[in-house]
Amino acid sequence: MRQKALKSAVLFFCIFLITANFISGCRQNHGDSKGHRLKIIITLFPLYDFTKNIAGEKADVSLILPPGVEAHSFEPKAGDILRINSADMFIYTGKFMEPWAENLIKGIENKKLSIIDASSGIKFLELHNDKHGHRGFHGAAEEHGKIDPHIWLDMTNVQIMIDNILTGLTKKDPINRDYYQKNAEEYKAKIVELDEKFKKNLDSCKKRVILHGGHFAFGYLAQRYNLEYISAYRGSPDAEPTPKIIAQMKRIIQEKDIKYIFYEEIITPRIAYVLEKETGVGLLKLHGCHNISKEEMDKGVTFISIMEENLKNLKKGLECP
Repeated sequence: MRQKALKSAVLFFCIFLITANFISGCRQNHGDSKGHRLKIIITLFPLYDFTKNIAGEKADVSLILPPGVEAHSFEPKAGDILRINSADMFIYTGKFMEPWAENLIKGIENKKLSIIDASSGIKFLELHNDKHGHRGFHGAAEEHGKIDPHIWLDMTNVQIMIDNILTGLTKKDPINRDYYQKNAEEYKAKIVELDEKFKKNLDSCKKRVILHGGHFAFGYLAQRYNLEYISAYRGSPDAEPTPKIIAQMKRIIQEKDIKYIFYEEIITPRIAYVLEKETGVGLLKLHGCHNISKEEMDKGVTFISIMEENLKNLKKGLECP
């Protein structure tokens, strides 16, 4: 009898373990906050900030780009691929901004990895189309082909990206659908408010031209707020200034009576420095939000705080009331 009872107890214990493991596995697959927190890998800073605001405490969100690394020249290392392969979700901007991501995804062995293309449903700008007054001096773009990938600099696109991230999160973790939905709605309201602030402040500026000493990144922002955008070049953000480009930009400064030239984050603003020295224009940073420096990361900057600083500099550079 004792031996029979012992066998029954062992059998019961085994069934208990199998059931417990099954339940635990289900919770992990659904990102249950009582067990497994979703592990999400992000490519660019804007997506990182959007996702953190939506996922909140239900996920561990990490940025694959190290602080201070220029986004356009980034290539993932073996360790990055391993991180993605062990994650629950991988979110990227799209094939035009991260062409390396497409090939990387094909080699991922983790069949449970949810892959979110945040650009889904967004209409891209074509760089060779200058009907909006958006110009770069190299003609067709060398870096991204004919497509402008900087979609997050139009607040209407940001709202679509938020929706794409939300859809991915709720599919992966339906248990916390209401939590994600609430966070997304609150964050989207802040983006709408920011958009209105840009429209109100840039509507009656004395100058309507953003002269940018960096690569072609602000076409979406210029189109959204009815501005003309002229960048130094459309290729690599780290391109060397040429005499031809310098001469062309000097002519524009004189013709349009430009008082300020904008430069971009992270990289050394070579063209802006040359033009400052040769024409006396002032320098103002226009942050493309691709990535942030370690100092900015330590300060806890956000997409919204960066864009608010951009608005402050645009108002000064465009002589807005």
